Amino acid sequence: MVYRVYVEKKPGLRQEAAAVRRELNDLPGVEVRELRLLNRYDVEGLDEALFRRAVPAVFAEPQTDDTCDRLPEGADWVLAVESLPGQFDQRADSAAQCVQLLSQQQRPLVRFARVYLFYGALDEAAKAAIKRTLINPVECREAELAARPLRTGAHVVDI
Repeated sequence: MVYRVYVEKKPGLRQEAAAVRRELNDLPGVEVRELRLLNRYDVEGLDEALFRRAVPAVFAEPQTDDTCDRLPEGADWVLAVESLPGQFDQRADSAAQCVQLLSQQQRPLVRFARVYLFYGALDEAAKAAIKRTLINPVECREAELAARPLRTGAHVVDI
């Protein structure tokens, strides 16, 4: 089964999202009213109980992060960015190692993506400029928003 969690800094700690918003607003023709930045983890190869234990211990810091299993609603546009296949993803690898240490079992598969929630009207030219800024085609790509198995034969579950 594939489990998914979204992790976002608590409201007073969203400096990175604010910095990205300022950078994007410096682009010609782009005006992002509000930007939220979430880390998305898809995890396969463990049971639900272990996944629930791992969320606050591995994927998030309860003092600084909020977690949820679905994207917050209301964004005008959502963009997810993930590493290219075959590209080393340090965040996913570190999370998988930590879950393995927590469980003392086999290492699970972990896929990581940055998810940007944009608020405010953006035309297609602005979206294209934002994608050019946030996606380095040498190392990453636009990620699908729908959950998908990390390996053949697995299925996705919402918890």
